[in-house]
Amino acid sequence: MPSLQTLQRRFAALKDNKLFETFVVLVIVVSALVIGASTYDVQPRVLTLFSVLDVAVTLFFLAEITVRMLAEGSLRRFFSQGWNVFDFIIVVASLIPVEESQMALLGRLLRIFRVLRLVSIIPELRVLLNAFVSAIPRMGYVSLLMFIIFYIYAAVGSILFHQVNETLWGNISIAMLTLFRVATFEDWTDVMYETMAVYPLSWAYYLSFIFVIAFIFLNMMIGIVLETLQKEHERMDMLEGTGEAGEVHWIREHTEAMERRLARIEQLLLERAAASVQAAGETEREGRART
Repeated sequence: MPSLQTLQRRFAALKDNKLFETFVVLVIVVSALVIGASTYDVQPRVLTLFSVLDVAVTLFFLAEITVRMLAEGSLRRFFSQGWNVFDFIIVVASLIPVEESQMALLGRLLRIFRVLRLVSIIPELRVLLNAFVSAIPRMGYVSLLMFIIFYIYAAVGSILFHQVNETLWGNISIAMLTLFRVATFEDWTDVMYETMAVYPLSWAYYLSFIFVIAFIFLNMMIGIVLETLQKEHERMDMLEGTGEAGEVHWIREHTEAMERRLARIEQLLLERAAASVQAAGETEREGRART
């Protein structure tokens, strides 16, 4: 009988095996295709096949998450990683039965989130998602400032243009929806030409709004995402020891290790020097005592 440590090493090797990871990705894709195909009108035999595949995929995910938990050797170590918790929740949610019951709809909806497991398996997708989550707080302040600009322009537009077109400028909330249409360039010239027929200089209102929102704030958001993505890539390179950031991290670690060694050597030399001085002093005192 193999020991527990031997089984743990085998499970760890299986978890890190590239073929196993590829097979897991393939199963996730097949699961997503089955969910999508089941939304069409298909024959009962095909639905039965989809049900069998769904059960098989659920059992495979249960076995795969069990292998990963055993490979860690400790549940605390396994659940200390956020992506492991995410995968565990998805797998447990997949165990909800999808038969005709009160939980059927919830079970079907939760199975859709199996596709998100691709994010936890593929490192590049994890980097993108981590960068997006990290950028949300900074993007929130930009979005708040954008909302203030929207609100000001909507109030001005509602006051000036409500008589031109009540449907587009009747109140401030409708005016904000109209400005969102302008910001996304969805037939915004039709809106502008309609108001220009009454207010010839109203083009300045639209052009200034587009310049501020579409050219400045949206580019600010893109810049925040790119900066966060670069930092996330550097952090990933440092963890994996690859790329320029990984090399810099390796050099820094080895430099710090060398400094610690030099400090210990210097301390030892000082201690030996002090011991030599003390020994010399004792020898001198003994010589004087003899004389």
